[in-house]
Amino acid sequence: MKRYMYTLLAAVLLVISGPADTAYSHCDTMDGPLVTAALRALAAGNVDPVLAWVPEKDEADIRAAFSKTLEVRKLSPEAKDLADTYFLETLVRIHRAAEGAPYTGIKPHGTPVEPSVDAADKAIETGKIGELIKNMQGAISGEIRKKYNDVMLKKKHMNDSVTAGREYVQSYIRFTHYIEALDRAASAHEHHEE
Repeated sequence: MKRYMYTLLAAVLLVISGPADTAYSHCDTMDGPLVTAALRALAAGNVDPVLAWVPEKDEADIRAAFSKTLEVRKLSPEAKDLADTYFLETLVRIHRAAEGAPYTGIKPHGTPVEPSVDAADKAIETGKIGELIKNMQGAISGEIRKKYNDVMLKKKHMNDSVTAGREYVQSYIRFTHYIEALDRAASAHEHHEE
């Protein structure tokens, strides 16, 4: 049952957030976990904590950018700000590329994130996942019901006209694609774990 719940949660997060390039990502925000880890790494002078956020193939680039940043930071307060920005942008750009998402700059403090991502972060922070699962199950079942009800309503009138038939088909496609996406996300997660 526990594995099912985690699989369901993973599927929900994938489906609700949508493709990586349109999601409310927070790895590219000043408040997100990546930038926060990077700022701690700069303060400590130790790049190791941020290396987990990039693929191994990009580790040398991050190490080089970090070393340059540490050197330039010593020159002046202005140089420090410029060097830090360079490092953060390099790190976020490489991380986003690994996610298959475009780099569109680092968003400022207070940038809103997808509520599901915020809830996932809170679950990790508190060590309690129950509320997140409950909310996500509610979100999924609500969306399934909404799409299903729309299909059933349009099905009643699908033969009234070509336009009504097309409306039914479009509603049917939205419903079945949503169900397919949930199933694919859950299956992909299970295969990944194996």
